[in-house]
Amino acid sequence: MTSENQLPGKIDLTTFFLSIAQAAYMGLDSNIELARQNIDLLELMQSKTKGNRSPDEDRLVDQLLFELRLRFVEKNRPTNKT
Repeated sequence: MTSENQLPGKIDLTTFFLSIAQAAYMGLDSNIELARQNIDLLELMQSKTKGNRSPDEDRLVDQLLFELRLRFVEKNRPTNKT
C-alpha cells in the first residue's frame, strides 16, 4: 500500500468520543433530535467502556457529556417573551 492509499490516522477512543460529540454539537444548531441521539450514543459508549478507559478518557467523556447535556437543556428551555 502506498502512502496515498493509507488512512489519515488511527482512530482511538478519544477520537471516537470527540467525533460523537462533534455530531451532537452540530445537531444542537440544526437538528435537536440528532443531537439527542448522539448524546445518547455518547452515554452508551461511556457505560460500555467503563473500566476500560484511561483517566484522561474518563475526564474527556465526563466533560463532553456535561457540556452537551447543559447545552441541550438550554436549547430546549422555553423562552420567556414578555
